Amino acid sequence: MSAPFAAATDVLSPFEQLHHARQVILAESRALAQVAKRLDSEFCRAAELLHECQGSVIVTGIGKAGLIGQKIVATLASTGTPSHWLHPAEAVHGDLGRIRRGDVVLIFSQSGETEEVTRLLPSLVEIDVPVVAITGQPRSTLARAATVILELGPLEEAGPLGLAPTSSTTAMLALGDALALVVSRLRGFSRSDFARFHPAGNLGYRLSKVEQHMRPLVQCRIARDDQTVRQMLVAVSMPGRRTGATMLVDAAGRLSGIFTDSDLARLFEYRRDHELDGPIGAVMTANPLRVAMGSMMLDAVTVLADRKISELPVVDADGRPAGLIDITDVVAVMPGDNRGQGGRRRVEGGGPSSLRPHP
Repeated sequence: MSAPFAAATDVLSPFEQLHHARQVILAESRALAQVAKRLDSEFCRAAELLHECQGSVIVTGIGKAGLIGQKIVATLASTGTPSHWLHPAEAVHGDLGRIRRGDVVLIFSQSGETEEVTRLLPSLVEIDVPVVAITGQPRSTLARAATVILELGPLEEAGPLGLAPTSSTTAMLALGDALALVVSRLRGFSRSDFARFHPAGNLGYRLSKVEQHMRPLVQCRIARDDQTVRQMLVAVSMPGRRTGATMLVDAAGRLSGIFTDSDLARLFEYRRDHELDGPIGAVMTANPLRVAMGSMMLDAVTVLADRKISELPVVDADGRPAGLIDITDVVAVMPGDNRGQGGRRRVEGGGPSSLRPHP
């Protein structure tokens, strides 16, 4: 019984394995650089077609190119462009009925001559939908039928054989991502829009609103800032679970300060217990950091982490306390990494208007 492959003649050392792996990655990075340089006004035409699409972007392709297409469908949909995957083989057996005038068809094919893809083209002409082709062959059957051609150009596939789709599929992926994200910018797609499409998991938590996770006022300690420390301690006494901070308000009910258990401990630590009968305004943190209702947990968690604080008041549009984000609640419910990777906003240097830094 013969082996499926010829007997291996090379025994690769760890050094040689790493060398070959790096060569593959470098070959694909060179392909990306070539595609980036090749971009021209045709890319803008393609982006405009997708931006003006009144229906859905229908993405198709076969083999490895088809797998890339399926990923781009997901990227388009999650960044504000309605899109659907269409398998070319299933399309000619009835699934062409998914395409309507007003749609745009985005086709991935390196050769532009794959039978499953080319036999769709007459039907697409009949339905009268524009076709955007991402292909390596600008004179192929697909390219001649396309409304817009995004040409990958001549690319050298990675690896010693140079046969398996590697550089070409990497280039397709990058070009598809670029198209999806440029169209997203054209649509004015915002973080709030992104949050609406990603309600679950770690990402969903970071992009959720603070009011979904804050402690409501009935579980918070609030006192007037014209009281003494002792009066405040008596006034805010409450049974059961409590936060480690008291939010202080002025005569109009607006947040003016915060006083924490650590502040109280310091009074005793430095033998300043006589200040218990002095105005709390003298020992509170005035004009504390706060986050506005409607802000994302991403911003709140970033403030807690960057400023190394444990409590963050949530205020309404008039500056009145609406709740409190407590670090113990964040640790308890936040899945995985609790830092806002990729979207972090620092308070320093003019942060978002909903965050007020301590002066």
